[in-house]
Amino acid sequence: MEGSSSSSAIFYDFLDRMRNPASLDLVRSIKSFIVSFSFYAANPENDGKKVQEFYTTMEDAIRDHPLWAGATDQEVDCAMEGLEKYVMTKLFSRTFSSTPEDVKIDLETSQKIHLLQTFLKPEHLDIPTVLRNEASWLLAEKELQKINAFKAPREKLLCVMNCCKVINNLLLNASMSENHVLAGADDFLPVLIYANPPQLHSNLKFIQLYRRQTKLVSEAAYYLTNLVSAKTFIFELNAKSLSIDEIEFEESMQAARTTNKETEKEATPTLEGRTTSQGQTDPGPSARSHDKETSGASNYPYMDKEAGDLTIGDVERLLSVYKQVVTKYTGLCTAVKHLSLSRTEPHVTNLEARNVFLSQPEKTGKNSDQRVGQ
Repeated sequence: MEGSSSSSAIFYDFLDRMRNPASLDLVRSIKSFIVSFSFYAANPENDGKKVQEFYTTMEDAIRDHPLWAGATDQEVDCAMEGLEKYVMTKLFSRTFSSTPEDVKIDLETSQKIHLLQTFLKPEHLDIPTVLRNEASWLLAEKELQKINAFKAPREKLLCVMNCCKVINNLLLNASMSENHVLAGADDFLPVLIYANPPQLHSNLKFIQLYRRQTKLVSEAAYYLTNLVSAKTFIFELNAKSLSIDEIEFEESMQAARTTNKETEKEATPTLEGRTTSQGQTDPGPSARSHDKETSGASNYPYMDKEAGDLTIGDVERLLSVYKQVVTKYTGLCTAVKHLSLSRTEPHVTNLEARNVFLSQPEKTGKNSDQRVGQ
């Protein structure tokens, strides 16, 4: 399986070059682009276009830069891979699952897959007996479930590629004896249904928008397209899409929903008798409402809530609001910081250029880079 070791080496080489005083102009361009995102509301399609245009501009700048004088196409490509990882790691919280619609689709897709897991069998998905290799499917699921451990588009795509290669190898072996065609969208359905990776929609969309377009070709494009198609199929799936009786399908789905509701109800403590963390009895919703009004928090409907009071819909709304608050707060802090610097230090020194990439990047997973610039 392809891992992140080569990605780490490429990233460190990029950072090493950025420490060179001669890279000052490139450093300024990169910092300016990252800061510019804090001035606009999230718009995935427009953001994707901006990032792709920036990649193109920076590739031309790198090719013409003295630090890459005489560099081969492969060396320039490695620099661009490092640039993509750095920029998108910094912009991850701003660009990943950045709209309420994306959050909603992720939640609905995950919930539907969870329901399907309770009753779907291989025969319902028309999986041939020769392909019911549990070890291979588990390995493919494991590779796909790693996707949320990373923030860079390339590394997320590697998780998709590694998953798909496991499936393709299984199908390739089967085709030698059973004349089974190579992997298509239908062949990835079992992996998505049984793996059910969180935020599947947002992960695939993130790769499509922010992975360099010159890299979304050939094998990578084929596998990604099939996985996107499989995800869309699941989102729209009904009895007619499967080898199952329509009445049986609807009854199974309803039974799964009922089971889920009962499970959630059992997991939610009742308001009566609930105690606070200090062991005192909760005065109840009326008293909490009074406290809320007297404390001036009436404009904040969740201020008096406790974990057990929240519904799934509340969680979705809170997550959306949280992301907006973090994005605006981060943007405001960055803008204020740069405003202060522009007033006190109008000229960026070579020392700043050398140290600008020494800060530790956001953690991208268990195998990701632990410290930048060491």
